[in-house]
Amino acid sequence: MTTPAIPHVLPTYNRANLAFERGEGAWAITADGTRYLDLGAGIAVNALGHAHPALVRALTEQAGRIWHVSNLYQIPEQERLADLLVEHTFADTVFFTNSGTEAAELAIKMVRKYWDHAGDPDRTEILTFEGAFHGRSTGAIAAAGSEKMTKGFGPLMPGFRTLPFGDHDALRAAATDRTAAIMVEPVQGEGGIRVLPDICLKGLREICDATGALLVLDEVQCGMGRTGRLFAHEHAGIAPDIMMVAKGIGGGFPLGAVLATARAASGMTAGTHGSTYGGNPLACAVGARVMEIVADPAFLAEVNRKAALFRQKLEGLVAAHPDIFEAVRGQGLMLGLKCRMAPADLVRAAYDQHLLTVPAADNTLRLLPPLNIEDAEIAEAVERLDRAAASLAA
Repeated sequence: MTTPAIPHVLPTYNRANLAFERGEGAWAITADGTRYLDLGAGIAVNALGHAHPALVRALTEQAGRIWHVSNLYQIPEQERLADLLVEHTFADTVFFTNSGTEAAELAIKMVRKYWDHAGDPDRTEILTFEGAFHGRSTGAIAAAGSEKMTKGFGPLMPGFRTLPFGDHDALRAAATDRTAAIMVEPVQGEGGIRVLPDICLKGLREICDATGALLVLDEVQCGMGRTGRLFAHEHAGIAPDIMMVAKGIGGGFPLGAVLATARAASGMTAGTHGSTYGGNPLACAVGARVMEIVADPAFLAEVNRKAALFRQKLEGLVAAHPDIFEAVRGQGLMLGLKCRMAPADLVRAAYDQHLLTVPAADNTLRLLPPLNIEDAEIAEAVERLDRAAASLAA
């Protein structure tokens, strides 16, 4: 049997025929100097755009001191970032990871360890929701439960029950005093920029309080200022027990975290979890600088102002192209255009206009610009979207 040829880079991505040599703010630039306006920001990762001077400085200064020592030793940069996160959130403690997927794995472990530590080791079921995306590890795909992610990867980790998105009756029936946790994204990203209404998020908190279950929020994509608050759950005035963070927290440098209350983390003692690279000095030096910038109320006020401007222009775009678009979705600068066609068609049309966007489920085009995008760049982005839509209509 002849083994078929395979690229040196494992072909698990359907990559566009584009390569970028450098970036400046909201712009990604190819080797020949062609500039693309970047409304993807590395899928909500480059929260402050490309090559932000403060982040470049934080990284290079740290690189000149020490890169890696492992978690066998104290890491001052890690402790500083943890202090900032605890200061600005509900959390009492933080564990640093390299990605959102790793954060999801720890969140799942933390839930189950909590109940084992509490003397109820059989209380393991975690309620999740259709359309969710929590990463691509075996635990994370089991949590999401969609056939697209799970087919061919069985047997799946047991202990998850996936409920219909927005079905309150199904949730009330499923959540009992045997439920270990409810895990949800306040805004579904991959699922199509679907915002969980504040009243629903409050309802989840109430159910968890009534049953003793832990509330686990996945703010990997919607956190770090993306929705106009430092974290999306703040709009509802509630707090989780555990929260996964990644993407924007490193501003482009690989970094993730799990934030937790002392109660939720009570089972996590020495030896129960670890990471070789997690919380390394390079990542945490950059993450601390991101936090200092993004947590500033004046910065978040600007995010909200720009979000209102962007949404207003997008509503006009929808009205101008009713054959292409149905509606604007989202919150803050985590926006989506519900399309009347596969979003991949619009992504390709946008490439022709030197514009980068991101497709999502439910025929939704994601618009995730840097949080510090300029007003003129917002106007330019909508003009390019308008031309892309016109080309499809023609």
